Amino acid sequence: MNLLDTIHTPRDVKVLNRSQLKELAKEIRQTLVDVTAINGGHLASNLGIVELTIALHRVFDSPRDRFIFDVSHQTYVHKLLTGRNDAKFRQIRMSGGYSGFSDPTESEHDAFVAGHAGTALSVALGFAYARDRISGCRGSHVVAILGDGSLTCGMTWEALNNLVTATKKLIVVVNDNEFSIDRNVGAISIYLNKILTSGFYGAVSNAVKKILGDGKFGKAVVRGVRKLKRAIKSIILPTSYFEYYGLRYFGPIDGHDISKLEEILEFCKFSKVPVLVHVKTIKGYGCGDAIHFPEKFHGIEPERVCDVTSSQPDTVSYGEILGKELTKLAKKDETIIGVVAAMARGSGLSYLRDHCPDQYVDVGIAEEHAVTFSAALAKCGMRPVCAIYSTFLQRAFDQVLHDVCLQNLPVVFCLDRAGIAAHDGMTHHGIFDLSYLRLIPNAVILQPKDVQEFTNVLHSAFQWHCPVFIRYPRSCNRNVDPNTIKFSQYLPFGKAEKITEGRRVCFLTLGNMVGLANEVYQKLKNFGIQGGIANMIFVKPLDEEILTDIAKNYELVVTLEDNVLMGGFGSAILEFYNDNGIKINVLRYGWPDEFIKHGTSPDVLRAEYSLSAANIMDRVLSILNIHTP
Repeated sequence: MNLLDTIHTPRDVKVLNRSQLKELAKEIRQTLVDVTAINGGHLASNLGIVELTIALHRVFDSPRDRFIFDVSHQTYVHKLLTGRNDAKFRQIRMSGGYSGFSDPTESEHDAFVAGHAGTALSVALGFAYARDRISGCRGSHVVAILGDGSLTCGMTWEALNNLVTATKKLIVVVNDNEFSIDRNVGAISIYLNKILTSGFYGAVSNAVKKILGDGKFGKAVVRGVRKLKRAIKSIILPTSYFEYYGLRYFGPIDGHDISKLEEILEFCKFSKVPVLVHVKTIKGYGCGDAIHFPEKFHGIEPERVCDVTSSQPDTVSYGEILGKELTKLAKKDETIIGVVAAMARGSGLSYLRDHCPDQYVDVGIAEEHAVTFSAALAKCGMRPVCAIYSTFLQRAFDQVLHDVCLQNLPVVFCLDRAGIAAHDGMTHHGIFDLSYLRLIPNAVILQPKDVQEFTNVLHSAFQWHCPVFIRYPRSCNRNVDPNTIKFSQYLPFGKAEKITEGRRVCFLTLGNMVGLANEVYQKLKNFGIQGGIANMIFVKPLDEEILTDIAKNYELVVTLEDNVLMGGFGSAILEFYNDNGIKINVLRYGWPDEFIKHGTSPDVLRAEYSLSAANIMDRVLSILNIHTP
């Protein structure tokens, strides 16, 4: 039996000796590689946090002591050590398996749901504040585990500002691996690097000890200069920055040395002031290619093994098309600026960075800043393209409304991962953007059906002097050759496309749901129904002319969208017909008013929620009073 198989609760970790701990770490890493090779998932970040997670569970007592993981995609090790080393872990991120993020419905050891960066310190302060006021909880500990990339988030600094007034007892661990998804950027990353590379303070301390010795005189001198320690540290080390916020700084600590981690964490338990432990780890530790290519192994696709060549996706991404097309445009127009919030490779803007570095800005994990920064660029006559995943744009809702749309500024937003995200689950499904963007004046919202239409949309967006939001899923047809995709025509503003003409039923859809509409269309032909399909392209503004024409020629309209039904595309169609007094039966298909959990694939989730072609066909036939055999 493997050592990992004997770990059923965190208490089992506490009784292991040093050699067993090394073996445990080795077995955990092998398990991570084996499972993610089949299911995909966040490999590099979990490989890097193995020893730190083991040390946390040896020093603290979960769930009485609360661990708050920032983002929490690095909690696979935590799951393995808290009774979840079972068949469900082997199905992690798949239907019936565990979530790839922390999930309190799975285990009492998961304190809080977290799928976005920058929330951990605010959550930890809330937990600590409540603990200090609830009898029976005052002896417990709250530990926030932050990635260094999270220090670029505005929420983290807002929480830091509140720290000294909220609690006197909190442990903050900064897991510094120089990466979030891509290499971290900005002043905070430079600041942490200064701490890591400064050996001067340690050298001075050792020299003083050697000169003074352990005698009475030496001890007296040490006592006399102790009050100067903080001032001296602020001169020779940049660590005092955290101390200004009321945090006692310790580090940097080798994040792969369990003994050193235990020693410092044990000491921190008895601190009478909040402490920050700066831990240095290597993302991808234990897997050679994951170390050398951490950005490619941050999140890997299912059916990949641990090598860089096989980590390449076998589908073309919209991000790849975006990067190449935007680079072409940028080379012709120096006012075009690509803005990204730490997702350079995932969004495709790494291609722009490599070929037009002066027209590329990565602001780090700071979506609010990215949007307002883009607004200012547009106000100055630049043409910013702000590439942010759909699930992350919701973090900047106020900035979109107040700083961009209110002033009708021509910022082009490229919303990758729009629609159901499948494996990453409820924190990452991009199924809300249509609803929360529709209500904002001046916003132009559209979704192309394929990469050719996407290319045309991107080029056309620069012709429209207003905020434009282009949403699209991660991948497109695997048979597409990105090198053959070229801009072909400017799209007429606000106009839809009739794909097929028919009778009785017409499908109104857009984006990746055009394919689903075509599936239903083909099935209905077997029952003598020649339906119509309209690719609406635009959600706002709607093509009112085509909608009016459809109402005259069909008895049933079916809307299909990869968004929640409430306030989405189907709602827009209903509102148009209702506001214009047009009576027609409208059947809407989309996601229900709930948070959708993770699943094996989008098709599996759609079948579960009656969004498959067969389900839709049966409902349409029933409404049209056509009986199936």
